[in-house]
Amino acid sequence: MSRDHDEPGRPPSLSLDRRRLLLGGGLGVLGLNFARRLRANNPPAPGRLSFTPLRSCILIFYYGGPSHLDTWDMKPNAPREVRGEFRSIATNVPGIQVSEHLPHSARVVDRLAIIRSLHHPMTNHNAAAFAALSGRSPAKGDLELLANDRNDPPCLGSVLSHELLERPGLPTFVALPHVMHNVVKLPGQVAGFLGSAHDPFQVTSDPNAPDFRLDELELPGNVSLDRLGHREAMLQQVERATPTHDLDAYREKAVRLLHSDAVRRAFRLDNEDPKLRDQYGRTKHGQSLLLARRLVEAGVRFVTVNDHETNGQVANWDAHQDVFPRLKNDLLPPADRAFATLIEDLTRRGLLDSTLVIALGEFGRTPKLNAQGGRDHWPHCYSAVLAGGGVRGGTVYGASDKLGAYPDLDGVSPGDLAATLLWRFGLEPKSEVRDLSGRPYPLAEGQPLRSLFAG
Repeated sequence: MSRDHDEPGRPPSLSLDRRRLLLGGGLGVLGLNFARRLRANNPPAPGRLSFTPLRSCILIFYYGGPSHLDTWDMKPNAPREVRGEFRSIATNVPGIQVSEHLPHSARVVDRLAIIRSLHHPMTNHNAAAFAALSGRSPAKGDLELLANDRNDPPCLGSVLSHELLERPGLPTFVALPHVMHNVVKLPGQVAGFLGSAHDPFQVTSDPNAPDFRLDELELPGNVSLDRLGHREAMLQQVERATPTHDLDAYREKAVRLLHSDAVRRAFRLDNEDPKLRDQYGRTKHGQSLLLARRLVEAGVRFVTVNDHETNGQVANWDAHQDVFPRLKNDLLPPADRAFATLIEDLTRRGLLDSTLVIALGEFGRTPKLNAQGGRDHWPHCYSAVLAGGGVRGGTVYGASDKLGAYPDLDGVSPGDLAATLLWRFGLEPKSEVRDLSGRPYPLAEGQPLRSLFAG
């Protein structure tokens, strides 16, 4: 039985009074989100690759653990206590069926690769989230309240921030629309030993709110861009005496973003066609996926969209009781609509081939229903969905056994997914980075799923 806890986000501890004094307050919050060093290395030479590297990736994280048995890996011939209440429906690819409560996704299966054999050993949300978001098992093991540690390996977006050449005026890694918590801040959301210079630009505003805006991208009312430039010059003079690498990156990134029209335009959801916004769904999750599309269209390399903020039976996908009404009435409709619309929207705009979409949770749910009509944590076999980025659409990779309990064919680890992502960006997954003590780590621990991709 799991212990699920809720906690609103704790305010960060700030020690930047001098910086706020010089820059007028507008850069302080922004800098906390953007304290990442500028990577000056060269990207891999395209001539060495047999494919065009990815332009961007959107990772959709369904926090709490969706039931694979009631979504992407139905078992219609299993006993009732396994197959549950939902029917399977046909998709637009003959032979592939999904849950009846994924009608929108069923029409885009020809552009999806469904992985039905994802697995790892972590049974609690914190450790499992770290595994899913970093591609690694946490060093401290399967501890219930595992928290972020600056000695930890980085999440996937931070690896890309560290390894890819930054695009001028744009963040490499954005996370939205909130930070996830389970008593503590859920691990796997930050850069770990790569340093805060590679943490995400963290959005904590609801894109579905009528007054959605990012104060971090707005100058204080009495500060023009020219005046900002003068304050920036003053700050450089002050810091020459006491240089600090992370704070230098903090300042440089903040100032560039405040000068960036591309960033400000990307966050202007009110410029979108209201009919398209309706198609995504006027929900926090639906508008977050629309914002993710706008960000990758502007040139952001990696966007994580977190579905649900805190843990608990009625707070996210962690349905330990009454799983079927919870999925049918609350969870699946907005997720299904938004996901399918994202795939269609990327297709119409010619962005799907260059943008990889990954959708997954930290684990699946138990094959057998419990006494409360729910399903408990089950990391031993579950599903993930990939689209775009050269994926062979209309395919199923791997298979679970007849009860959906364990991989029966081509098991996939979070490390394999991480290696696949990095490989498609043109990086070598086995190349190394070093932690704070100088210990080497490969960028990813698994093997790329090369057969999932054309060419």
